[in-house]
Amino acid sequence: MEILKNFSLLKYNTFGIDASAKYFSAFNSMAQLHELLEYNDQLHEPLLILGGGSNLLLTKDVEGLVLKNEIPGKHLQREDDTYYYINAGAGENWHRFVLYCIANNMAGVENLSLIPGNIGACPMQNIGAYGVELSDVFYELTAFHLQEKKLVTFNVKECSFGYRESVFKTIYKNQFAILNVTFRLLKQPRFNTGYGAIQQELQRMNVTELNINAISQAVVNIRSSKLPDPAQVGNAGSFFKNPEVPASIFLALKEKFKDIIGYALTNTQVKLAAGWMIEQCGWKGYRRRDAGCHATQALVLVNYGSASGREIYDLSEEILESVKNKFGVTLEREVNII
Repeated sequence: MEILKNFSLLKYNTFGIDASAKYFSAFNSMAQLHELLEYNDQLHEPLLILGGGSNLLLTKDVEGLVLKNEIPGKHLQREDDTYYYINAGAGENWHRFVLYCIANNMAGVENLSLIPGNIGACPMQNIGAYGVELSDVFYELTAFHLQEKKLVTFNVKECSFGYRESVFKTIYKNQFAILNVTFRLLKQPRFNTGYGAIQQELQRMNVTELNINAISQAVVNIRSSKLPDPAQVGNAGSFFKNPEVPASIFLALKEKFKDIIGYALTNTQVKLAAGWMIEQCGWKGYRRRDAGCHATQALVLVNYGSASGREIYDLSEEILESVKNKFGVTLEREVNII
């Protein structure tokens, strides 16, 4: 066990923010995590469990102990006539896991290709894209309670998944470290190509026989064309959630803004396109020093080099205020702020 002091987190967050942790260590097993927690009982420092750092904005140095979750491994737990049940360690990279599933003809995660981050953060955030959410393929997870130092298993109901939400972001925030996740994947795929530009991209790719690999590649192509690579430009993907409003509010907005984009969720609820509203407020492509709003996707805030987390946060505040003033809609951040 090695505890590092005043450790730079520059390479551990996809925004590329040069903040530091008072103390830092990593664990690749429950036993190592338990040992680190026992040590911290003497330090009495606040804890931050770090995964891939792809949904995080550091606005200051972290005054506490940062523990990076590096639990590896993936294996088939069992199967039945319909499903494969595959377990993956929280430290596994999400996209590499998706590719592994596709290579083994395990269907259900192909629409979630190229989402940055690690396995452990996926249920916390209930990641989603192109008509699929993690909750659609989730079976259960095992987590370790940081204070009580005990294992707890959560099924899909107990996770209380919502739009980019789970109990790990609400009532259990900062209470658990997720150790591994079990997914329930289909033996016979059910193709989901009705969302976004997937159909058009498949046609452009000249796909004649639909399969999960083709859908994955289409999603990769679309995401690569719209979203900046964190290895090239610091970002955390979509910074804001798409807000959900009553249908009556949407109809009123439609009267005033004829081109406003909305997707019916139910007969009474509509999801608005936050990126469209941000663009209408003039932010798309905006740059102030090294903090900016990406030129092809207004939902993405970026660090062009040496922006501080505070500069990016302040820009997000201005964006929130302008959308509120223009549309009367309050956006929420999807990214976790430290």
